[in-house]
Amino acid sequence: MYVEVVLNNPLDRRFTYAVPEGLMCDIGMRVQVPFGAREVTAYVVDTHQTVEDVPFVIKDVKRVIDTQPLYGRQEIALAVWMSRWYVCSEGEALSCMIPGGRRDVDPPVMPIDEQELAIADEHLSLEQQQAIDEISQSTQPLHYVYGVTGSGKSEVFLRVAEHVIASGRQVIYLVPEITLTHQLAQQVSKRFENQVAILHSGMTPSQRIAIWRRIRRDEIQMVIGARSAVFAPFTRLGLIIIDEEHENSYKSGNVPRYHARQVAQKRVLDVQALLVMGSATPSLEAWHMIQEGHVIQHYLPNRVAGGRPPEISVVNMLAEQRLLSRALREAIQKTLNHGRQTILFLNRRGFSHFFHCNACGYEMSCPHCSVSLTYHKSAHRMMCHYCGYSQMPVSVCPSCASVDVGYGTFGTEMVESEVKQLFPQARIARLDTDTARKKDTVASVLSDFRAGKTDILLGTQMVAKGLNFPLVDLVGIVLADSALNLPDFRAQERTFSLIIQVSGRTGRYNDAGRVIVQTYHPENSAIALACQGNLAAFYQQELEMRKSAGFPPYRRMVNFVIRGKQKIRTVNEMERLRSIVEQLLEQLAPTVSSDDLPDIMGSAPCPLERIAGNWRHHLVLRGRNAARVLQITTAVRMQYTPPSGVYLEIDIDPLQML
Repeated sequence: MYVEVVLNNPLDRRFTYAVPEGLMCDIGMRVQVPFGAREVTAYVVDTHQTVEDVPFVIKDVKRVIDTQPLYGRQEIALAVWMSRWYVCSEGEALSCMIPGGRRDVDPPVMPIDEQELAIADEHLSLEQQQAIDEISQSTQPLHYVYGVTGSGKSEVFLRVAEHVIASGRQVIYLVPEITLTHQLAQQVSKRFENQVAILHSGMTPSQRIAIWRRIRRDEIQMVIGARSAVFAPFTRLGLIIIDEEHENSYKSGNVPRYHARQVAQKRVLDVQALLVMGSATPSLEAWHMIQEGHVIQHYLPNRVAGGRPPEISVVNMLAEQRLLSRALREAIQKTLNHGRQTILFLNRRGFSHFFHCNACGYEMSCPHCSVSLTYHKSAHRMMCHYCGYSQMPVSVCPSCASVDVGYGTFGTEMVESEVKQLFPQARIARLDTDTARKKDTVASVLSDFRAGKTDILLGTQMVAKGLNFPLVDLVGIVLADSALNLPDFRAQERTFSLIIQVSGRTGRYNDAGRVIVQTYHPENSAIALACQGNLAAFYQQELEMRKSAGFPPYRRMVNFVIRGKQKIRTVNEMERLRSIVEQLLEQLAPTVSSDDLPDIMGSAPCPLERIAGNWRHHLVLRGRNAARVLQITTAVRMQYTPPSGVYLEIDIDPLQML
């Protein structure tokens, strides 16, 4: 017997191995095989009793890892599709789907938080019931539940899930963050008792493989998880839910660079299932699909708990002297006096964001990356957020020896320090990537805040996503401008979305909700329209800009990144890559219309030119016709082979260009 296998490497081919007598091996199993001088894990995708004569010796499988198949023809077909769409190998696609554990380890049992369960409201609004009925009875596969924060989108999702499970089919429920996975699991633990599993990258490989096998054995009816849960191997898939669809975390940053929304669309169309997405701020791509009629919209205009939209005030920080404006300080004190809670949001961790010399202009940058070092007061270190490099802070300029030095901008640590000085009696917690590194910190901080044990929660994006806190009356956005100056065409969209999402954390159960937005650019359209709550105007304005500039969703884009340790080599390789792309476009031009012909948007150093010691240059290809863009991209991958020490990254439909 012989098996065809694929490997987790860039080689676009299957390899044949012989199965020694006594070994049981089938499609869907992992095996250990010799490959060159090493033994590697391979994935069996086909079997044969005989093979054609070949001029070399067919090597034997060394060991079969699994006793039962982990995947079937359906998962193999999905991997083939991913390899073509995301321009990677079949083995790379399959390996990102299948957990890497060797033995089953059950995940720890999650304690039930009665407070969390009590938040759920069983009473449906007229709009909620209408959305549930329309989705459950629809013959169309793609739906979008769009509504204000607190309008009960999650309850619509769960009622539709109940309907699907009652019909004998299975459900995948995707959330953008692991923290939301736990919160959601609490809400559905009683509703779908013993039928729900959590599956996300934060679990150990052994825990993930145990859940994966339970799904394969049909013991699970619903999977809740982050991006990778979209691959859950259900045989009777009936529904995929994508909550907070606008979030960037649904896009993978590693090969294959897939987007969970695109994979979900592929899966539901293959098996005639439903895809239900939802957000208070749909991505521009999703909004465009709704406007074009490709996705059915279900609108929820009101908060189910009766709270009205929060009052939003804008503070121009040019007239302020402190990190927290006078208006925000007074509002926090008033909120504390009423025994209610405050969330302070700043999408920038650390204490301060760069060291600079006022005499010569020197700025302390990472020696390996094109970014300034960030001062972390708690660790008393200057740190790089990209490669992890750190060094002791200095009080004298290393360039000119001047003592006229200082630190510019600020992060969550500095805000925390000021809040503690201003409100010494308040119970304060900070939640960002630095604090979240400690095990169980996120769950503990959020649980204490929900229980009213914390008065002020300060955080980055982690506090902006889908969390439900009944006692919050005030949200302060410490600096709304932090994403505006990034050299990225999505900067306005991200700023708008964050303001709306963070604002939605307050006033969910009363009319006392208030939001204070601090900014140095109150006239910016994304900030102004977000504070007005005018989504339609912002989306119309942004779509018009994208259309005139030739950006998504009107054009498909591919970002080719060349990286290497030597700057001159990356520059030369980018010139060689550009030459190949130009030749391919010339060859394609006579066979397609001018509208369907892709074009090179440009090639240049990446905005972050150096990361972790690697110099980075990129070329952006774009076009109206996705098939033609993919045709050129695939040909580039086949024709361009980078030399040793130089690497090519290909990102289809990139979400950021940094």
